[in-house]
Amino acid sequence: MASAANLADQIRTIDPDEERAFMDAIDRWLEREVIPVIQHHDHNDIWPAKLVEQMAEMGLFGATIGQEYGGLGLPATTYAKIVMRISSHWMAITGIFNSHLIMAAAVERFGTPAQKAKWLPRFASGEIRGGLALTEPNAGTDLQAIRTIAVRDGDDYVINGTKTWISNALNGSCFALLVKTDPGANPRYKGMSLFIADKRDGFTTGKKFDKLGYKSIDSAELVFDNYRIPASQLIGEREGEGFFQATGGLELGRINVAARGVGLAEGSLRLATEYAQQRETMGKPIAQHQAIQLKIGEMATRARAARLLTLDAAETYDRGERCDKEAGMAKYFASEAAVENSQEAMRVFGGYSYSKEYDIERFYRDSMLMCIGEGTNEMQRIIIARQHFKDNPA
Repeated sequence: MASAANLADQIRTIDPDEERAFMDAIDRWLEREVIPVIQHHDHNDIWPAKLVEQMAEMGLFGATIGQEYGGLGLPATTYAKIVMRISSHWMAITGIFNSHLIMAAAVERFGTPAQKAKWLPRFASGEIRGGLALTEPNAGTDLQAIRTIAVRDGDDYVINGTKTWISNALNGSCFALLVKTDPGANPRYKGMSLFIADKRDGFTTGKKFDKLGYKSIDSAELVFDNYRIPASQLIGEREGEGFFQATGGLELGRINVAARGVGLAEGSLRLATEYAQQRETMGKPIAQHQAIQLKIGEMATRARAARLLTLDAAETYDRGERCDKEAGMAKYFASEAAVENSQEAMRVFGGYSYSKEYDIERFYRDSMLMCIGEGTNEMQRIIIARQHFKDNPA
């Protein structure tokens, strides 16, 4: 695991003017390129190839990768703000670079110097894109129950097993793959290892899932059938450390999901606010009816609180401190805020909310995933409580 000194070396900051300029560039891109094509891509579940190339050109696939490897080296706070802004219009496309960056973070934090030099520049440029391959048909939250096995064979490992619900499965070419190298280990997590798994013989993609929401980004199965991979692609080149390497990256992942939740909550609030001032009943805009004002007041408060919790978690991460509790709080609250705000916005829109002509139905479909992805909210509450008791002994 990374030492305190190593983590201190990773602390990043950004000049406020530079951050504003970057956010302005994101806004222009959203206005010109993204917003006009959202409905077409979402309703038809089309991979946004042109937008993906534009994201690569803007450096988003290297957003949190160090500048020494060709990335932008952005602090988590700036990264979270970018995700919030994009998600307030279209959440799904943030998943394309978030899953990729969690994979990159595992290599950057735990990889050998040779692994970092070989893989990180290609991750940062978007030449190689991918994600995180952890979950299996029988192992979601309980990662220690995975059954994918890697057996050492000379200078290689041979891997067999299946992963499921993997983002970027079809369009990605490389994944941080969690396996068991010692199935008999006790405790189980000591027998788990993490590989940089690029697509080659023995690595195939299974069926693509037809989802309620989170459209345009592919989620599918990954199948490994006597998949042979060089031992040099074992992250850190040490067996038994995969569980901590994988879950260490989930802190950034949960901050990202929290930021997506903030974006959905703020986007739902924006749409409801605009509609309430345009729609009239009983001779006046519905924004002037107390029933609507009560909803908007609650929605605005939830969105603001979610943003502050998420930025607090990101700032803790940027200081190089452990932030599983803060990231869990942010992910839990922001995702619930996304669900509640989208539901309340649906009520503000009334019958029109059920029409695909209006964007609010997409926010409603997309928001529930935030409560499930990167660890269920039930698990987040357990993590928060355990850490709270640890911090406050009797």
